[in-house]
Amino acid sequence: MRYLVLLSVFLLSACFDDLTDIKEYTEHVKATTTSKIKPMPTLAEFNHFDYSAFALRSPFVAPKPEAIQEKMQQMTDCLHPDPMRRKQPLEKFALESLNMRGTLGDEGIIWALVEASDATLHRVSVGSYLGLYNGRITNVGQEEVIIVELIPDGAGCWVERETTLSMIDQDLEGQGNS
Repeated sequence: MRYLVLLSVFLLSACFDDLTDIKEYTEHVKATTTSKIKPMPTLAEFNHFDYSAFALRSPFVAPKPEAIQEKMQQMTDCLHPDPMRRKQPLEKFALESLNMRGTLGDEGIIWALVEASDATLHRVSVGSYLGLYNGRITNVGQEEVIIVELIPDGAGCWVERETTLSMIDQDLEGQGNS
């Protein structure tokens, strides 16, 4: 048993003395591999800009009261929605999400049945409001509802746009052709 232990120690110690093969392989790999480091990007030349709007009003300072009054006067002279009017239930839905489902009539008055995207059915008539842009119903027909919307023009005023909400055929709706 003693000889076996001595023999194994001798054999193991002999294996780790010669590292020349490993050193040669390492040198060969270092010599033959290329580095893949990208070169530094060139920086764009900085163009200096002189600020020349010192004479104009700063966007961080409130405008003078005269300018505000002038803008308010300009806005009151043009078309705009009534801010005091109470919103109706269908004004929280976009017109694209509303569907006309039918009409009802009684003594010369025609109501349209409009289904909202939350699957609720509403009865509307001339003068009712719907849609996100203050859409007011101007005409209710057997097959369609005419709506006049107020669209902001970007300058503080509003412009009218006429839109039609048409009846959807129930058979076509299930086929995806609506």
